[in-house]
Amino acid sequence: MPSDTHVRVGLVGAGYISEFHARAIQRVSNARIVGIADVVHSRAAALAARFSIPKVFPTMEAMMDEGVDVIHVLTPPRTHAQLAIAGLKGGCHVLVEKPLAMNAEEVDRIAAAASAAQKSVCVNHSLLYDRFVSKALNIVRSGAIGEPLTFDYFRSSEYPPYSGGPLPIHYQDGGYPFLDQGVHALYLAESFLGAIEDAKAFYGTHGGDSNLQFDEWRVTAQCQRGSANIQISWNVRPLQNWFVVQGTKGVVRANLFAMWVTRTPQLPLPKAPARALQAVTEGLSICAQVPANVARFAAKKIVQYDGLHSLVAAFYSALQTGAPMPVSPEQARSTVYWTNRVSQQADVTKVKFQSQFPTMGTAKVLVTGANGLIGRHLVRRLLQEGNRVRLFVRRQPQAEWMNDANVEVFLGDLGDPAAVDRAVAGTEIVYHVGAAMKGGAHDYERGTVCGTQNVVDSVLRHNVQRLVHISSLSCLHAAAARRDDVITEDWPVEPFPAKRGAYTQAKTAAEKIVLDAVQDRHLRAVLLRPGRVFGSGMTLLTPEVARRMGNTFVVLGDGTRELPLVYVEDVIDAIVLAAETSEFDGSIFHIVDRTRIAQNQVVGDYISRNANKARVIHVPLAVVYTLALGVELLCKILKRPAPLSRYRLKSALARMRFDCSRAENDLGWRPRIGVASGLQETMAAERVNRSNNVLGRVQESCAAK
Repeated sequence: MPSDTHVRVGLVGAGYISEFHARAIQRVSNARIVGIADVVHSRAAALAARFSIPKVFPTMEAMMDEGVDVIHVLTPPRTHAQLAIAGLKGGCHVLVEKPLAMNAEEVDRIAAAASAAQKSVCVNHSLLYDRFVSKALNIVRSGAIGEPLTFDYFRSSEYPPYSGGPLPIHYQDGGYPFLDQGVHALYLAESFLGAIEDAKAFYGTHGGDSNLQFDEWRVTAQCQRGSANIQISWNVRPLQNWFVVQGTKGVVRANLFAMWVTRTPQLPLPKAPARALQAVTEGLSICAQVPANVARFAAKKIVQYDGLHSLVAAFYSALQTGAPMPVSPEQARSTVYWTNRVSQQADVTKVKFQSQFPTMGTAKVLVTGANGLIGRHLVRRLLQEGNRVRLFVRRQPQAEWMNDANVEVFLGDLGDPAAVDRAVAGTEIVYHVGAAMKGGAHDYERGTVCGTQNVVDSVLRHNVQRLVHISSLSCLHAAAARRDDVITEDWPVEPFPAKRGAYTQAKTAAEKIVLDAVQDRHLRAVLLRPGRVFGSGMTLLTPEVARRMGNTFVVLGDGTRELPLVYVEDVIDAIVLAAETSEFDGSIFHIVDRTRIAQNQVVGDYISRNANKARVIHVPLAVVYTLALGVELLCKILKRPAPLSRYRLKSALARMRFDCSRAENDLGWRPRIGVASGLQETMAAERVNRSNNVLGRVQESCAAK
């Protein structure tokens, strides 16, 4: 390509990595982005607006018809080969995101198409052009550590927040995480130790990301000149990316996130002083490199995805000068082969795992959130009453249900409309218990708000006649309550849910979705707002009661605030009665035990049964509110949302008494077990669990000896 030619560039795909390609291209003096295509027009339009890209196209072919010289293929891996070949046949040079293709055969087809079209193909193995990787490679290739023998690589990662909607690609296949991140480790291993000859993979789950089937990966690879050990985790925090190359005369360490590279040589000294000197020398080198590189990053001399920027620059330089491509299909073939071989094992494992769960069912009763406290107890009750029950859960439930002929287990996330629709289809009653109980704002948005919308839409679509929705007392305007007020179902809803935190905000929005559908779409539903639910399998000591720090229990206030408690089995009674007797006209019922019990009594009972030597500290509310004010002011200065506020405290610490006459009169509900007996059973179960845990640790210790 002549040096004075202005290269016209088209982007295919507007996902996460696309903006970094756009930034890299804008730094190339003789290249200009003329268009972008994506199956989601709004996503492409947003990227085009950010980077002043002239035109958004419906397809890659339409973009090529208007004239482009280079195509960047930035779509999901399964589409890489098809789009790359189409781009080559259309007369374009092509740069493809990693991995180049899904298997070696597709790589060969891409190479053949490039040869036939007399066009160039490059794959984005960006870490090879990262300045810190390049430095490490130069050290090893110079012979400074002798003969390299091992390569150890670690990367912890996270995926963008999933707030609901069609399931993102990284959650769909079992092997996608390695296909996405493991490819970097494999091509680096080959760069340091030569071609991979064999690889064995081990993968499992820790559960940090509930939608990721396999979030812990270990791969051992035998290369021509040594062995590689690869670990990739979606659970380890803080995020890390480092590798170590060990040789016969020294060791190279590189930390790509902290931006440093060190070489530790073999020293002609006795072992003890040699080790001390090596540690000091390496530490001093790190202390010198990190501040300097942070300064370079601040000055934008080092940029995010620095290796990608360098590879893109090298790609366009090669097009201009006729030099070889930075990473050709032939160079990427081995990496593609081994990446596919490892990831495909996990794909097969996930398919086998999912095959034990139905995609169509015959049970007429559905319970969402069946793995939670209320959900578990509700399922047991329904089974005891002779029902066949369909469970909708994110993780495999307890073994007894997997082997119960009256239980159908549907796996999926409430945020995924397709999964919810499969679970709802064919049912006659849906108990919507599922909701997010922890996590970030996106977890509550997905699990509670989007999840409820998906349930409501599917219930209406399949003409399900009964929906029992479990809401929360947090939807009420607690800050407006005075000491003598009695709270009924007619009490105002929280007008400022955002001030109360993600849980209240999500539950309030979910309740509104149900009530709006009752009014506007003729949804047949009943809503229950349980109080503070407790029972076996759930600790009594929530922050609402007290915080335990060692043998000290910290209570906010004087401890006389009454708690709106209700035992879980009594909640189940109310749910079942609502399903049998309610008019399903959008009625709301508060479910709170009439027994009046304060924080001090719960804490005192807990201590007497579980921690006799403990002490209780009461923090005056004036101190708590002063702390909240300080947090508010600091966050205002930092321009960040405050995790603690006076309004949130006022709502959480409100003295509220509930009148549940409506549930008693309309449903016939009264606590059957009650708070006193429930507390005894809960504390006894907690004591047994603690004893079992201690016994287990003793047995493990004895086995280890």
